[in-house]
Amino acid sequence: MIEPTHPTLSVRRQCELLSLPRSSYYRPCSLLEESAENLQLMRLIDEEYLRHPFYGTRKMRDYLQRQGYQVNRKRVQRLMRKMGLASVAPKPNTSAPHPAHKVYPYLLRGLPINRPNQVWCTDITYIRLPAGFVYLVAVMDWHSRHVLSWEVSTTMDDSFCVSALERALRLYGKPEIFNTDQGAQFTGTAFTDTLKNAGIRISMDGKGRALDNIFIERLWRSVKYEEVYLNEYDSVDALRRSLKRYFHFYNLERPHQSFDGATPAEVYYGRPTRESCALVDESCGPVRAETCGSPMDNDEAVAHSATTLPGLSPTGHTGSTMALS
Repeated sequence: MIEPTHPTLSVRRQCELLSLPRSSYYRPCSLLEESAENLQLMRLIDEEYLRHPFYGTRKMRDYLQRQGYQVNRKRVQRLMRKMGLASVAPKPNTSAPHPAHKVYPYLLRGLPINRPNQVWCTDITYIRLPAGFVYLVAVMDWHSRHVLSWEVSTTMDDSFCVSALERALRLYGKPEIFNTDQGAQFTGTAFTDTLKNAGIRISMDGKGRALDNIFIERLWRSVKYEEVYLNEYDSVDALRRSLKRYFHFYNLERPHQSFDGATPAEVYYGRPTRESCALVDESCGPVRAETCGSPMDNDEAVAHSATTLPGLSPTGHTGSTMALS
């Protein structure tokens, strides 16, 4: 409708004639409609934020300018806001939850966490694709770092977070405490009611305290540097297949220095775990685990999941928008 190269009418004048705010013309509707340059900037922001999470919009602008991009702070602010990124440095009015949602106290300060299923945690991160960004949520056992469930979505609604939570509860029993940040996806009633109905105590990070959920933040660093930044994905399905392989590697093969070389699965189950073809043959493993019987208590869930390897290949949630292709 608007012709940016019109010989006589400027974009501003065309917007006035159409009674259209000029900002509406310049603002894309979604991540999938960002320009190629903005997607490249978002990629650089994402990588630099992992290296220096204390960078705010001013330092990020300076970093991009040193890379040769002529960007102003306002543009960086918009892109970081769209990605949900903010400096971890303390400042007023950051990481605000939805005003109608209840915020729960942080329960882990000074708490010895020394056994599986004592505390679980969750978080969301952002993964770039050629046509935009998608969102990844994971549920992780705090003590063992074992990834219990994960989902990918093209939207930021809370349904894919609830789906990942329900899947972890279905396959692994339940924790005593569940820790999240104060994001609206986790403070909403759909998520918190699922926890309360299961009799799980809810813990939430303090504002501006990235270290309150430090282990899942380290998980994101591993996922991105060991998998995402080394590959290009031409679709959401390709990303999901790659993440499926990576989380198998992370849980069952990747040694952790803090565990004297043991894997998260070995720490979670308290014994060596055998390799499995569950991630290759989708007719077994997680599918069987989800359909083979009634709910289990924690001990039964751990024994059952030691052979079926749940939580490693979710069906994947694509949200309410059309998946990238």
